[in-house]
Amino acid sequence: MAGERILIVDDGKENREFIVEYVLEPNGFEPLVARDGLEGLEMARQYHPDLILLDLQMPRMDGMQVLDALNAEQLDIPVILMTFHGSEDIAIEVYRRGVKDYVKKPYTVEEMYDAIDRSMTEVRLRREKDQLTERLIKANAELNQRVRELNVLYGIGKSVTALMDIEQLMSKVSEAAARLTSCEESSVFLLEPGGELRLKAVSRQADQRTYTVDELRHDDLAMRTIQTHDMVVLSEEESAALRRNNASAPSTAIAVVLMIAENPVGALVVKNFSTGARMFTRNEGALLSALSDYAAIAIENARHHHKALNQPEPSDVVQFALHRKVVTSVMNQAIIDPEMAVSGGKRCMVSVLSVELREHLGFAKKAPPERIVDLLNGYMTLATDIMFQNQGTLDQMSGDAMTIVFNTPVEQPDHAMRAAMTAYDIQAAVAEKNAKQGGGWQFAIGVHTGDAVAGYFGVERSMNYTTVGETIVTAHRLQRLAKPGQILISESIATALGQIAELESVSQITVPGSETELPVYQLTGLHSISSG
Repeated sequence: MAGERILIVDDGKENREFIVEYVLEPNGFEPLVARDGLEGLEMARQYHPDLILLDLQMPRMDGMQVLDALNAEQLDIPVILMTFHGSEDIAIEVYRRGVKDYVKKPYTVEEMYDAIDRSMTEVRLRREKDQLTERLIKANAELNQRVRELNVLYGIGKSVTALMDIEQLMSKVSEAAARLTSCEESSVFLLEPGGELRLKAVSRQADQRTYTVDELRHDDLAMRTIQTHDMVVLSEEESAALRRNNASAPSTAIAVVLMIAENPVGALVVKNFSTGARMFTRNEGALLSALSDYAAIAIENARHHHKALNQPEPSDVVQFALHRKVVTSVMNQAIIDPEMAVSGGKRCMVSVLSVELREHLGFAKKAPPERIVDLLNGYMTLATDIMFQNQGTLDQMSGDAMTIVFNTPVEQPDHAMRAAMTAYDIQAAVAEKNAKQGGGWQFAIGVHTGDAVAGYFGVERSMNYTTVGETIVTAHRLQRLAKPGQILISESIATALGQIAELESVSQITVPGSETELPVYQLTGLHSISSG
């Protein structure tokens, strides 16, 4: 409580000095002194103290008049009234005017201190409430900003990763970096085989344009981030040294590396040149790092796309389409079959997992975007690792959801069991992960088996291996019905599992889009089984 300002308004010199010397100063309060009501009102207006000790009988303006003036001017300052007249009528009148406490003269040090402490408790609580409100408003504004940034990054990621033309891709990445950081200039460099840098795109705030470039150009920051595999932030000292030798040097800058696996392929650099330009924040650096990951993936996709357009051999088509969808042993079996590279598909029986990651603790509204991306990648990696262990095929993956199929591209007689075991193992692994790390994210899973068409779809030079049909749709619908941490399976899966499954019937559920009711079960346990 030390340092709180208290105004004494009393025409009695001895009383003023007594309060200052024996009550306020020993307890760390800052005293203000006024000799009459008019002077006290002026000091209240000027200093707005935390508390006023007000005498009732004073020349020029008495205590009642001071209270009326404070109320009229809406100066919300707590008041303790001091008077020799302690009648109930006076007490009622002063409390009506907003007085917090009432002290009769003569009083002891303890009596006055206790009255001050009672009144200051309310002041402190109100101040803490105001500070908390201010912090909440600030935190909410920051949270809204992070959400906007995450939405922008998500939209950018979707558009960037869909581009197959490298020139358009580089321009889009440069524009995205400028948008995320509001920088004066953003540049994208690609690393040449000989170690030189090739500038591919530049966005400038001055003319609000993005330029497609294709020329060798050295950039110290880009080279440093490529060599260190880490973000490079231009410090104020470095900027000042650069600008002493070169007036056109940046005043502030950030560079992030574009990495594919463990190999750097380029750099993304944002700069400000204006004198006194703001320094980039670490949050902006994290956003650029996330954008660089999207860009690196898009570059790899574009290069694979370009390779696929150059009339690849059938085995190359198969390998390109499957190398991220299945384990190597399954891919090698598929490559042996010459029919695998034929466009179109063939009807087969499949078991399908529809998996979606959900969070129910509001974490996404509180965490920074880069933390959300890290957690999302961790959970999805865990699920795909289990899928590969059970030799499933990753049919589709989008953000926080994936579709996994069994019995294609190679036959698996026990595909229903593999699907159920994969779902159960994923939930068990997530539960263990959350128990260790305190995470609040869980998967909702739907599993169904039935007829589908699996094969390569697209043009001859750019095909994608996938599975289509009502079986896939039904698995998605079961997943949408599932709660976080729950596995819902169809009757066809339940029949295939037989006695090895522990099931609970989910009654009165009609799968949307079906003309008849579809029996649905919750898978709660599996007895010892083998994937074969």
